[in-house]
Amino acid sequence: MAQLTGNLERITYRSEETGYTVARLKAQGQRSVITIVGRLPDVQVGESLQLEGEWTEHRTHGRQFEVSSYQTTRPTGNESIVRYLASGLLPGIGPVNAQRIADTFGEATLDVLDQTPERLREVKGLGTKKIAAIIAAWQEQRSIKALLELGQAVGLTTGLALRIFRHYGEQASHIVQHDPYRLALEIEGIGFPSADQIAQALGVARDAPSRVIAGLRYTLGTVANSEGHCALPQAALIEQTQAILELPRNLIAEQLALATEAVLLVLDGDLVYLPAYYHAETELAANLRRLQQLPSAIQLRFKQQSDAIILRQLHNANFDLSERQAEAVLAVLRSKVVLLTGGPGTGKTTTVQAILALLQQVGLRTILAAPTGRAARRLSETTNHPAATLHRTLEYAGGAGNDRWGRNEHNPLAADLVVIDETSMLDILLAHHVVKALAPTTHLLLVGDPDQLPAVGAGAVLRDLLASNSITTVHLDTIFRQAADSQIITNAHAINQGQLPSVNRGDFYWFPRSNPAECSAMIVELLTTRIPRQFPQFDPLRDIQVLAATHRGAAGVLELNSQLQAALNPAKPNLQEATLAGTLFREGDRVIQTRNNYDLDVSNGDLGLIQSIDHDERTVSVYFDDTRTVVYQWNEFDEVALAYAISVHKAQGSEYPVVIVPMLRYYNVLLNRPLLYTAITRARQLVILTGDWQAVEFAIAQRRSVQRITGLMQRVTEHRA
Repeated sequence: MAQLTGNLERITYRSEETGYTVARLKAQGQRSVITIVGRLPDVQVGESLQLEGEWTEHRTHGRQFEVSSYQTTRPTGNESIVRYLASGLLPGIGPVNAQRIADTFGEATLDVLDQTPERLREVKGLGTKKIAAIIAAWQEQRSIKALLELGQAVGLTTGLALRIFRHYGEQASHIVQHDPYRLALEIEGIGFPSADQIAQALGVARDAPSRVIAGLRYTLGTVANSEGHCALPQAALIEQTQAILELPRNLIAEQLALATEAVLLVLDGDLVYLPAYYHAETELAANLRRLQQLPSAIQLRFKQQSDAIILRQLHNANFDLSERQAEAVLAVLRSKVVLLTGGPGTGKTTTVQAILALLQQVGLRTILAAPTGRAARRLSETTNHPAATLHRTLEYAGGAGNDRWGRNEHNPLAADLVVIDETSMLDILLAHHVVKALAPTTHLLLVGDPDQLPAVGAGAVLRDLLASNSITTVHLDTIFRQAADSQIITNAHAINQGQLPSVNRGDFYWFPRSNPAECSAMIVELLTTRIPRQFPQFDPLRDIQVLAATHRGAAGVLELNSQLQAALNPAKPNLQEATLAGTLFREGDRVIQTRNNYDLDVSNGDLGLIQSIDHDERTVSVYFDDTRTVVYQWNEFDEVALAYAISVHKAQGSEYPVVIVPMLRYYNVLLNRPLLYTAITRARQLVILTGDWQAVEFAIAQRRSVQRITGLMQRVTEHRA
């Protein structure tokens, strides 16, 4: 095996996900700078490298050195130190400031940065803010480098290592070394097999108690995230954990008993909970009971007014309410917690507007919120009142593995009424934080459609509260005349009642296709040809959303995005592109934010178009649909996905002018009535279904998605008693 030693001159390319690098090395004994390639995730310009590998001949780029292993040595000499500091390692440090720092400290420069960085005050021309930024960036780079070196030893890819660092910060290396199974529980994209591989590399025995308990916790976390269960029966938990650990059941059962004794898990009857879900259920039920018992400013303000007087005020304010809508308004004034439910076109929004108008007239305070950014914006538009995401309303500031909620029982929301829309999307953990943040005198109005898909997270909050018969509930079921003119709304209600939709009239169309490949081709044709020709008012990139039941397969989200990207935004010489987190992105692509990022002020579900991809700055600029441009670092783009097609679950709480829904039998167990109902009610002006009609019939016949295992209904009922 050949060996090389030299100084790194330039990094030509580096994959943020794998660490694969193409670089130029000024090697000892070589006349010219040579190309080196391989997995070199942490090397920096200016460093001295000792390499082992093989010389290869690339058919395009010629002779290059393929690295199999390497060691780095910190740069020495003024020139190398300057190039190292100015390489982009420290934001805002260019050649001039790098030269000043190196001239001030000479060969001791890097030791000064490590041990006494406050001495940077000795460098002429560096202000206080610049020094603070340099120190913070240097410490971060040291932590990242240590984590990448550890990752090399335990088999972590660069992308996962950087994701771990973003989650835990400077604690990352310590957690990987001493508690690797935490990664599987707390970091998206790291499953138990990856964490187990790290643990095995660190010498953890296969039957170690820490491994077994981690397996139990991982199983519960997985069913919470993928199936929505808050708990599992003991036998099911042991069986599923055994499939992961490949250990005897009696050993797993023994550790389960020890874990519940140590309160690492909670046993309630035969159900086993992760503590967070158990406490969320029990505290939510108790807090709802507390809320219902105490009087409020709203009740006192309207106590002397009869129902007739209140409704006359609304009539004078041009609110012509139905009997059920009037009942809902009065319920909110008289009861502390109210559920307002109903399908599309039944007047939920008008009812909320009437309630807000009444309270506004008498100077009472209201807060409006929804689980996602798009749902919050839609709520604000329809009510003409400010609305925000629940996370922003509760002043959530998560980071470094911690959840911090600025609004809680010690600092409650300053409101007489809190209105939450799209309550079907509310999972048990978020619902717990919402109710915990309400003052004892605050009213809570939960608005939602119980026939939509349940929350992406664990729990079935709306279902359980309705089933408890412990919360004042008003259900709106009359379709108003204007809504009845929409075939979309008419079909939504028909589907909800188990009837087949009427197609190819008005705003609802069906295109039969017999298999996934034909269905995908039809969708491409619809976006590129048919819709632009027949409905030129719709922009395929901005107004049309494809909603699929699954990410996998020939008509799943991933394949549809690939085909639609090629059709709607093909590669061109003038369009920059980059492969980030395993996905090819191109300027002009339609993308979606997949989780809340309050540092960048973007919310889960926000849609946008890529404006620019800058390879020098390693940034991507995205123009979001509310006229904002957000600049991402490349290593932040793992929370963004292509969005020509998205899952039906991801579309919850959103509306689009046009929705296209593939319906195929290969979706199988994913097909059910709530999924189809949720998909078509995302559309404002046009719905197109395409695929196999038997899949439509099958979905409508499946009345419910998988029944979630929860304990909230029973707990709320018990607190009522």
